[in-house]
Amino acid sequence: MLPKSLQDAIDALGNLPGVGPRTAERYAYYLFRTSPEISRNISQSLENLHTGMKTCPVTFALIDSSEEVSPFYSDERDKSIILVVEEPLDIYAIEQTKAYHGTYHVLGGAISPIDGVTPDQLHIKELLERISDDKATEIIIATNPSVEGESTALLLQKTISDKFPELKITRLARGLPLGVDLSYADQITLSAALENRTDA
Repeated sequence: MLPKSLQDAIDALGNLPGVGPRTAERYAYYLFRTSPEISRNISQSLENLHTGMKTCPVTFALIDSSEEVSPFYSDERDKSIILVVEEPLDIYAIEQTKAYHGTYHVLGGAISPIDGVTPDQLHIKELLERISDDKATEIIIATNPSVEGESTALLLQKTISDKFPELKITRLARGLPLGVDLSYADQITLSAALENRTDA
């Protein structure tokens, strides 16, 4: 039988997504063997997650607790263009491209009846208010290419176009990533690549 403190650490680490019992054991034992300072730093960082951070009341992006609104909603950003993502961390993937200068709107997930996520649990109502308040000219839907993401995108397109029929609604192009052999591409990716084909 393992010492209680070690078992408690294993149980706590096992709550993390993607961490099974064996991985949790390795993490806990590693933390025991290494410098206590590492454990203290991890513990302090986890404490600060709940006290040093909050969500932006406009974009629902993650911000420091001292900030009023997200830097992604500053005067330097084009507020007439809103890129809609599922989760806050999706923003940083887009930002790394340095190709987008509009604002963002985080839905807070995707529609998933199996997981009990319904449209009213997402920040769709707030998005409609922003479209009106910011006089948006384009909405870019950037949900994930999954069944849930596609369902959410279709609902967004219908909801937005019903209320704002003149508004331009676009979606991120989908297709073949660089370096992929056609014979290994799945049918959905190939179909998207054909639909989104461009002039040579």
